[in-house]
Amino acid sequence: MKSQLLASPGQRVGTSPGQPPVPARRNPTRGRFAAQHRRRMFRTDMLTVALWASLAAALALWLADGGMSSVGNLTQAVTAVGILAGLAGMDLVFLMLLLAARLPFVDGAVGHDRALEFHRKLGKPALYLLLAHGLLLATGYGMAEGLNPVSEAVALWTLVPDMWLAFVSMALFIAVVVTSLVAVRHRFPYEFWYFVHLLTYLAVAVALPHQFSVGGLFAEGTWQRWYWLLLYIGTGSALAWFRIARPVIATYRHQLTVRRVVPLVPGVFSIEMSGLRLNELSGNGGRFFVWRFLAPGMWWQAHPFSLSAEPQVGKSSRQPTLRITVRNLGAGSARLASLKPGTKVAIEGPYGVFSTAARSREHVVMIGAGIGITPLRALLESTPFAPGQATVLLRCSSTEELFLGDEILELCRKRGATLFHLTGPRSANTQSAWLPASAGTSRLRDFVPDITDADVYICGPSAWARLVLAEAKASGVREEQLHYERFDW
Repeated sequence: MKSQLLASPGQRVGTSPGQPPVPARRNPTRGRFAAQHRRRMFRTDMLTVALWASLAAALALWLADGGMSSVGNLTQAVTAVGILAGLAGMDLVFLMLLLAARLPFVDGAVGHDRALEFHRKLGKPALYLLLAHGLLLATGYGMAEGLNPVSEAVALWTLVPDMWLAFVSMALFIAVVVTSLVAVRHRFPYEFWYFVHLLTYLAVAVALPHQFSVGGLFAEGTWQRWYWLLLYIGTGSALAWFRIARPVIATYRHQLTVRRVVPLVPGVFSIEMSGLRLNELSGNGGRFFVWRFLAPGMWWQAHPFSLSAEPQVGKSSRQPTLRITVRNLGAGSARLASLKPGTKVAIEGPYGVFSTAARSREHVVMIGAGIGITPLRALLESTPFAPGQATVLLRCSSTEELFLGDEILELCRKRGATLFHLTGPRSANTQSAWLPASAGTSRLRDFVPDITDADVYICGPSAWARLVLAEAKASGVREEQLHYERFDW
């Protein structure tokens, strides 16, 4: 392990593993980031309230239509539960679509990855409710007509207008959820899963006709019909604007083209791009963009990469540029090494809260491993801190994997941050397995004694990041101080 302790005015120069911890301040959120932290927590609370309110409103549609007064026997009770299951299930589908719509309000509150994580968690409950909707209605209607559920389902398909579309919608929902299961989706390329996932929009669209033509809840002239229609229109508009229009506008506005590809070590390279109005993208160090390189065979592949350098737009820059750094982790990313200068680039983003927008404290700790070191380089470049208020820990197996290490060292010298190089094979100590063996019995607090009074940014392989997160929490760091981005799908 190699530790580099950099002189920084006003800092505890010479700190080394083993120094006694520094107690946390009683009011850690007091400072220049306190207000933005409170706003972010408020937005998170409002999202939670909105989610439950949306679900309650969906169920209230039936109650306001005199739903309970229609329940007088078992047959009517089964039918009523089926209707409620359908309303709740479709409401969850709307919420899932909005969570995936990359709404700035949602992204800025909880981050893109956590929004998608919750999106995935809603998938199974939504499907179960929609399946229950179909089964209970077939049972309830069948009980009323003296038919079994299968015969009633066949009758609904053949005799009731628009019902066949409801069956098609259900089949599409099942296909989407099944291909989203972890054990299934990892058997297919991302692009296959993605295009199957697009069937969700078709499933929602073909489910609409039977909702308005069957039953009286959404009958023409009712306010319930307008409420439900507005949910459709609002969700569709959000998706059209944030998933399609804004990326097209950003691509046209910034006119990004590949300037050059710079090899770092075998399998790792930086892509420099030039474009217009790049000053508008400054200050997004740590956040990620979705890149599509418009070259033959590549244009349909989306690559989520974070910036490894802030846009260079100063007077000294003849041509404004920005940079990402890529590791060859598959056929798609490997082909990027062959990009030619002048290749056009489509852009979406920036997304996520792995940035200054998530800061709540004056002190900041950045911990990176592997290719995860490179986003920290851009974050270190842009996030505010006074000399002595930042610590950087870079974990790698060898110095060759210390990607952009010279640039990070120079930034640390310039800005007064403490830098640790944690190199070598991993420790056998299960309590600190994210550290190299040469660290011995050292723990995270030995490197950063006042870590409970800092925002902690972690970027690296998922298994390694989980170990760091676990130790940070065990050290007393609160969940709201931990910032990490997950790119798994």
